[in-house]
Amino acid sequence: MSHAVVHLVRHGEVENPHRVLYGRLPGYELSERGHAMARLVAKHFAEQKEHGTNFVSLVSSPLIRAQQTADPIAQTLGLPVTTEPGVIEAESQLEGYSNIKDTLLSTPRLWPLVRNPLTPSWGEPYAHQATRMAQAISKHRDHANQQHGPGANIVVVSHQLPIWVTRLATEGRSLSLNAFRRECTLASVTSISFDRNGNAVDLTYSEPAAELLPGTVNVPGA
Repeated sequence: MSHAVVHLVRHGEVENPHRVLYGRLPGYELSERGHAMARLVAKHFAEQKEHGTNFVSLVSSPLIRAQQTADPIAQTLGLPVTTEPGVIEAESQLEGYSNIKDTLLSTPRLWPLVRNPLTPSWGEPYAHQATRMAQAISKHRDHANQQHGPGANIVVVSHQLPIWVTRLATEGRSLSLNAFRRECTLASVTSISFDRNGNAVDLTYSEPAAELLPGTVNVPGA
């Protein structure tokens, strides 16, 4: 048995008909399908709980799309939602633009922002995201272990890029690897198991809402 397991959940689909890169902008809520995705994630965890998984805490980014995804999980697991700024979406200077690829091609003043996708030059460095995520995960994991002992499971609702760079860091891969081809779909679950010393010993990935993915509105910064 792992000493602790942290399940990183990406939020469900957001109502975003104009395909805005919304990043940390307020007001972007889940679509009807996004709410259905959140319920499927909650069902996924409920099934694990029935088989003996000890879920002890639920943490969420402060952004509303993450909070709404956390709500049915909270109801299903009987846990309160703890808001954690450390797992918020990545900061981006491209927030608010729609159809981002076309906008970049037609707006020369934005070109300096995309000069180096390996950093990235348009926003919060990948390394900073990985660090703040690791710190937040460690804080809640260690608290759960202190309160509940070995075998504690923590659910953390966050966003695609912070989850993806956390996975890359955990696996010892370059943080800029496959930056635009991330295995972190809407309402997916990336689960990291830790030993008693806080070392990651296993990582698994699942898509509880896979049946709802076709036709989703999925843009960067989500």
